[in-house]
Order: sequence, then structure tokens, then C-alpha cells
Amino acid sequence: MRGENAVRLRPPQNRLDERVVGWWRTQCLLTTAVPVAVLAVLGVLVEPARAWLWGPAAAVAVLGLTATAFLPAWWYRVHRWEVTDEAVYVRTGALWQEWRIAPMSRIQTVDTVRGPLEQAFRLATVTVTTASSKGAIRIEGLDHELAAELAERLTRITQATTGDAT
Repeated sequence: MRGENAVRLRPPQNRLDERVVGWWRTQCLLTTAVPVAVLAVLGVLVEPARAWLWGPAAAVAVLGLTATAFLPAWWYRVHRWEVTDEAVYVRTGALWQEWRIAPMSRIQTVDTVRGPLEQAFRLATVTVTTASSKGAIRIEGLDHELAAELAERLTRITQATTGDAT
């Protein structure tokens, strides 16, 4: 895009809700617990395989607990989002950062999703769908009331925005 109305790549200003760290930690723990439990139960039930099942169970548990302890706080520090009258800005990723911009004129739908864990943490995800082949832009870890207000605001802005031909 060129001209006065061009949307520029810039750092988004807003952090996610702090509760997202607990939500991510819970997801990490659940993701770790399932394979550890399966390996441990099989180790108990299949005596000849006990030694080679419990070792991997312990390794997965240590790696999972380490990831649970450190990654969510790191993710929280690097994830950012912002909505202006011109665009939705999102920056995600820790090692491989992804910056996405959705100009208001390109937004097709705005959805708010609250899975069971998100509900427990009073969080929600706003999904902004465009015609981009890269897919929708997701802003995870928002306070559920803020997410509802944001979805309403995006809907109002996109209804008032005319599409451009470029």
C-alpha cells in the first residue's frame, strides 16, 4: 500500500492480560501430564518395559515442567496487540517473531472465543479474519470483557470503513 493511508509496521502497544501466564502454564502442564501419565501407567502395567518407559516419562516430565516454569512468562513479555482506526496490529513469537497487520478495510469477520480453560481464567480470544492467505489474526489472552468490547469496536470501525481497490 502506498500514499497517505498506508499502514506502517510498528510495535503494537498493548500487553495481554496478566492472567494469560496462568492459562498458558495450565496448558503446558496438561500437555505434559498426558504423555507422562500414559508412559507411567504403561510402565506399571508392562513390567518388562518398565525401565525404558519410566525413563522417558521422567524426561518428558522434567522438560514439561521446565517449559511450564519459563516459557509462559517469556511469551507474555513478547506478545503485543493494538487496534487503531486504521488497522489491527499483532506481534507474537519469542524466537521467531511474527508481526501482522490487518487494515480495517480488509477485515471480513470478528469472532470472540472462550474455551473452558479461558473461561476459568476469565480470558477470551479475539479472531480477526481477512482474505489473507496467511490466515486469521488471533489476539489471545484478553480479559473477556475487554475482548467483547474490542469485538464490538472492530465491528463498528469496519462497518464505517470503505474497502480500497488496491
